[in-house]
Amino acid sequence: MSLDQQSELLARISEFRKTLPDSSAQDILSCGDILAALQQFSECVRYLNTRRSGTEISLENEASVQDAVFLMLRPWVHDLIPESPTEKLGNRYTIKDFSSKSSKTIIEIKFIRNEMHGKEITKELYDDIENYRHNPNCEHLVFFIYDPDSHIPDVNALRMVIEEKRLYGDGRSLHCHLVIP
Repeated sequence: MSLDQQSELLARISEFRKTLPDSSAQDILSCGDILAALQQFSECVRYLNTRRSGTEISLENEASVQDAVFLMLRPWVHDLIPESPTEKLGNRYTIKDFSSKSSKTIIEIKFIRNEMHGKEITKELYDDIENYRHNPNCEHLVFFIYDPDSHIPDVNALRMVIEEKRLYGDGRSLHCHLVIP
């Protein structure tokens, strides 16, 4: 999807939002609302790809999936911030894909490139969990994993080890969520 098509789609979504019942700017979406929206990802992509208008969305890499997720969420999550670096932890920092301070949620997008990446995704998620557990604006960490060729060997096992509330010695907790459309 070209930048012009993305801009047009975002403008249409914003116009549509204006037709909905009045909602105040103070409305804050919860992490549950964000998860519900992300569950509709496949339906949104299917809709765009079957339109007669010629608009088609191509999800061939992580950046294109990030763009599609941003277009879906931004009209509803007013403080959604794309790609901002975290504080440096040790000798490295990570770049969070999206964050919302009002819902204390960080969304990490993953695109499974090949079979090896599908097998190693658990380690990547654990690394992210370790980095974000120190972030004071992160109570919910959402992993949105796009696996178009089903390279993750056991989605249920991955869900069992990732989706849990983690409690840390400093009193902080982190709720991890997994969305695999």
